[in-house]
Amino acid sequence: METQAKPRVLLVDDEPIILRLLQVNMRLEGFEVIACSSGEEALRRASERPPDVVVLDVVLPGIDGFEVCERLREAPATARVPVIMVTAQAQDEDRERGYALGVREYVTKPFEPSDLVALVREAMAAASG
Repeated sequence: METQAKPRVLLVDDEPIILRLLQVNMRLEGFEVIACSSGEEALRRASERPPDVVVLDVVLPGIDGFEVCERLREAPATARVPVIMVTAQAQDEDRERGYALGVREYVTKPFEPSDLVALVREAMAAASG
């Protein structure tokens, strides 16, 4: 009997508490989790093994989430990977910039972890179907 690989989620947030909360919730829901606290690390990990979905903060040390999203879109291996931004940046221009870069959802902090899990599942279903 063949075991199905767990869907892989790349979580990127520089706040350890948020990152841990997301990790625990995603693992409980059956996801394989790759957690990163910087944009550079996220890009490196995504290029090594492209995830099924990226959950990405905007405010990060070094390169920000917008730049990470732009670079993910430019790389053939990750160009079609759904990106969900989770951020405290709630200004309309931030949302517009995110959607212009191709993010699937733009979620503002604070958020309900179960709602985020549902968005990740929807993004994966849409990407695969």
